Amino acid sequence: MRGTITVSLPEAMKADLDEATKKEGISRSEMIREALKEYLIVRRFKQLRQEMIPYAQNQGIHTDQDVFDRIS
Repeated sequence: MRGTITVSLPEAMKADLDEATKKEGISRSEMIREALKEYLIVRRFKQLRQEMIPYAQNQGIHTDQDVFDRIS
């Protein structure tokens, strides 16, 4: 199921969007969907990472290097 939303953009951002969609050969809607999808994925990853920090620290994992060392 699809829904429709309306988004107001500053004129400069709209111009950038139009330029990018022309270069990519996709619609505004497609570009905005992809950008929002990526944003939501990154946001969820950051949330999960924050939730896991206490568990990792209890296991002696404090840095990204500690994670790398464990999985290498």
